[in-house]
Amino acid sequence: MELLTDEDWYVRDAAASSLGYIGPEAKIAIPALTELLKDEWVQETAAWALGEIGPEAKRATPALTELLKDDWVRQTAASALGKIGPEAKRAIPALTELLQNTDKDVRKTAAEALRKITTEKK
Repeated sequence: MELLTDEDWYVRDAAASSLGYIGPEAKIAIPALTELLKDEWVQETAAWALGEIGPEAKRATPALTELLKDDWVRQTAASALGKIGPEAKRAIPALTELLQNTDKDVRKTAAEALRKITTEKK
């Protein structure tokens, strides 16, 4: 966790990546990873890590939704929102808008995220 605020972007990126590999057990890092979404050097890795944490990362939904506007990280942010699942319902309008994107991979990721968010598990 301490390394998420290191001066070196590479160290921050590696720390975020490590937390993503830990998965849901890294939920204590959600606030710090959400803050890293503002850091252009590591925001994609932070978004990925939040997705790997899953539904517990629902607090990051507004910040991840904002990243859907960024050409460089929108696909990772969309995927993370899908992994958060139904807890990320607030992202539905922004993800729906991505279904009109010119990039077929972005459209596919948005559609998959929408499916995961709108499908209730039984």
